[in-house]
Amino acid sequence: MIDDRAEKLSAHEVAVWLRRHPNFLGQFPDLALSLVVPKEDGKTASLSSYQLEILRDKNRDLTRRLNELGMNAQDNERLTQHLQTLSLALLRARLPADIVQTLAACLKEDFAGECVRIISFTAVPGMLGDWFSHIPAEDPRLQPFADCLANGEPICGRLNPEKLPVLFGDDRTHTQSIALIPVTDVGLIAVGSADPHRFYPGMGTLFLRWIGELFQTALIQSRR
Repeated sequence: MIDDRAEKLSAHEVAVWLRRHPNFLGQFPDLALSLVVPKEDGKTASLSSYQLEILRDKNRDLTRRLNELGMNAQDNERLTQHLQTLSLALLRARLPADIVQTLAACLKEDFAGECVRIISFTAVPGMLGDWFSHIPAEDPRLQPFADCLANGEPICGRLNPEKLPVLFGDDRTHTQSIALIPVTDVGLIAVGSADPHRFYPGMGTLFLRWIGELFQTALIQSRR
C-alpha cells in the first residue's frame, strides 16, 4: 500500500530552507506580493512594505551613527588644537613657576576647566595661590592616591571622599565630577566641575595622559 499522505514541514524547516534559498521569492513574485508580515501593533503589512520599513530603520540608525562620528571628530580636532596650543606655551616657559602657571591657565581657558588644582612633589619657587600645593611624595596625605600614582592612569568621575580635602580643601563646589591626572615623579593635576556628567568613568583619557606627559617633560627640561 502506497502512503500518499503529504509530508508535513515545520515552520522552522521552512525558515531554514528559505534562508538557504534567498532568491526563491524572485522566482515567484506573486507569492512575495501575497505574503503578509505582522507588525508590533497587531496589524499586517505586505512583505515589500515590511522590508522598506526595515531599510528605513537601518538608514536612520546609520545616519545617527554618522552624526555621532562627525561630532566626535570635531571634538577631537578641537582638543588636538588646544593640545598644540598648550605644547607651544609650555615650550616658551622657562622657569618651573612659569610652567605651572601656564598649565593652569591653559586648562582653565582652552580646556574650559572650572576648577584647577596642582600638587607638586617638589617646591616650586615663586608659586602662590590656593590652587597650588607643595606636598612631598612620601607625605601621608597622599596615601589615598597611592594606586593612582602607581599605575599612572588618569581617573574620571567622582572621587572617594578622602581624596577631596587634599585637592580642594573645604571647597566642594566643583567636585561633582573630576579629572585626575597623575604625573610620574612630579605630582597631581586635578580639574573639577560642578557638572556631575562633565567627567565620567569610561570616557577617553588619552588627551589627559598627553597633558600629564607634556607637563612632566616641560618641568624636567626647565630643571636641567
